[in-house]
Parts: sequence; structure tokens; C-alpha cells
Amino acid sequence: MCGRFTLEPTATFYERFQIANRLDALIPRYNTAPGQLVPVVISHSPNRVVLMRWGLIPHWAKDAKTGYKMINARIETLMQRPAFRGLLARHRCLVPASGYYEWKAEGTTKTPYYIHPADGSFVAFAGLYDTWTNPKGEELQTFTIVTRDADDTMARLHHRMPVVLAREDEQAWLDPAVTAPTQAVAILAHSAGVPLEAYPVSRMVNTPSVDGKELIRPLA
Repeated sequence: MCGRFTLEPTATFYERFQIANRLDALIPRYNTAPGQLVPVVISHSPNRVVLMRWGLIPHWAKDAKTGYKMINARIETLMQRPAFRGLLARHRCLVPASGYYEWKAEGTTKTPYYIHPADGSFVAFAGLYDTWTNPKGEELQTFTIVTRDADDTMARLHHRMPVVLAREDEQAWLDPAVTAPTQAVAILAHSAGVPLEAYPVSRMVNTPSVDGKELIRPLA
């Protein structure tokens, strides 16, 4: 699964994701957790970046708490589950990241590991989004991150991992006018070709309110 991730925006962020607009503020985040607002890229001729809450609330949901149960969407069920099937056809997105955390079970404890591209580049997680209207008539955009079976490198930490899109596949995944749902699912099976590194970090990352660069420092 994917339950925490990081984003260290640089001067190249908007160019990297071919984004036309600008956010008022784009600050480094070292402990992005479900329920928080996150920069997400959507196709809007051209690409736009918008803030969405992590944890999908389907437009038909009656309760916002649904979002905490839908932070991830398994690639194996995208075509079957009603909450995902329609979004796969219309509402696909990129979730920019610098890395993510996974917890490795070691006896009775779990040690957090920071996983990131070896070259320090950005990655894009495959995502789906929807717009939910609360009882007051206020709209809220929310998203989920697609996950897959872990590859041979990451399987030593956890059996699942987020889908990291190959850079050449990002626009095809993003634009439903270009890529049909069945083709989009096929894209998710492509190797991203991005070497990932992993190392243990402090358990401070377990607390969502803690957010600082010290979280991604390797343990001594």
C-alpha cells in the first residue's frame, strides 16, 4: 500500500509535469498523510495542478469518512469496483512525489523505510479522483493512489507498492480522451524504469503532525 509520501518541489516542478497554472504556495512536505491536501495534476488542456484531499470520497458517498478507507485503489479491482470503474474512464490524475514510506515488519515491530528515486528525480503515482458534495452543498475534490504487487526490489519491505508511472506513459494515463480504460490499465503494468533506493528512517514519521526534512535522514 501507500500510506505516506513526500514532495520536495523545486524550480523545475511545473515544467517537469507540463503544468500551465501556479499554486499560491508549494512547500516541501515530508510526511503527507491521508486526509491532507495534496498537489495533484489533472489533464485540462493543458495540465493543471490542483489541491485535493487524499482519500477518495465517491460522489455518491453519504459520509466523508469513506475517504479514510479509500486512500489506495488496487490495480486488480479498477475495472470491477463501481467506485473506481467510472473514474478510470473520466477522472485519472498524477500524484507528484519525491518518495514514499513503507513499514517493514521485524518481529513485533515495524520499521519505516524511505523509498525514493536513486537520481533524486520526481515520480508520478497513478491516481483517480472524484468530486464530492457535502450536505452544505460545498464541493471537495479527493483522490486515491493506485497500488500493485511489489516488484522484486520492494517486496522485501512490503507486498504492495504504489504504481510509479513511466515518464513516457504519464500523459497517456492522464488524458482519457487519448487512452481508453482498458489501455490505461495496461499502462499500469509497464515498468517505470526508475531505480528506487530504500533505507530505514526514524519512527517519528509514524506521527502525521511531524513534518520536516529530518524524517528522510537515514538512521545511523
